[in-house]
Amino acid sequence: MKLLLIAPLMKKVEVIKMSFNVVEKFVSINGEGRRCGQLAVFIRFAGCNLNCSYCDTAWANEEDVSYEIMSIEEIYKYIKSSGVNNITLTGGEPLLQEGIVNLLKTLSSDTELYIEIETNGSVLIDKFVSIKNCPSFTMDYKLPSSGMENKMALENFKYISKNDTIKFVSGSIEDLNRVKELIEEYDLVNKTNVYISSVFGKIALDEIVEFMKNNNMNGVTLQVQLHKIIWDPDKRSV
Repeated sequence: MKLLLIAPLMKKVEVIKMSFNVVEKFVSINGEGRRCGQLAVFIRFAGCNLNCSYCDTAWANEEDVSYEIMSIEEIYKYIKSSGVNNITLTGGEPLLQEGIVNLLKTLSSDTELYIEIETNGSVLIDKFVSIKNCPSFTMDYKLPSSGMENKMALENFKYISKNDTIKFVSGSIEDLNRVKELIEEYDLVNKTNVYISSVFGKIALDEIVEFMKNNNMNGVTLQVQLHKIIWDPDKRSV
């Protein structure tokens, strides 16, 4: 069954009846990415196919996690009611959600919204990049210290663009050396936006800066997780 919602300015947005398991929905600031520091609406979905050593949302991936069942219509209405235009879909792994293509199509059809989807790098994005007003992907490539690098879909490097971001969460010099290899092998700086951040508490930021200096990493951005500085690192819904 298809419904039509009437959005502000009488814009019609097609909404398809599907449901999603949402463990969190809230308004805060973006703690990372190109819109770091800006207000955003966060929709966090349950479930992930990876088990990273440093995961800070592992609770959202537990089988018995509490969640709210929300339809596309309810998610859209919540977003619009917030009055905030930056939208971050996260998890878990959002691209594993059944019907996520339809949710992305609905949200992307509202040109007042900026849609960012955080993905763990293991799911191919080829079927999503053809969506009209395609959302911006923030792809978190898993480095050696994550224990999950063998799960990465390297083919994704063919589909990312300057509309997207590759994020390397680094916890060691070994990780940083791997970042350098990947940037050079796939020409990432010229292809997309490249960010390095630290595994919280595992590597000093000045070590990363020295590595960047020593390797002339032009076009690469160092970023801290702003939300972990403002609030307690384990605090949820921020």
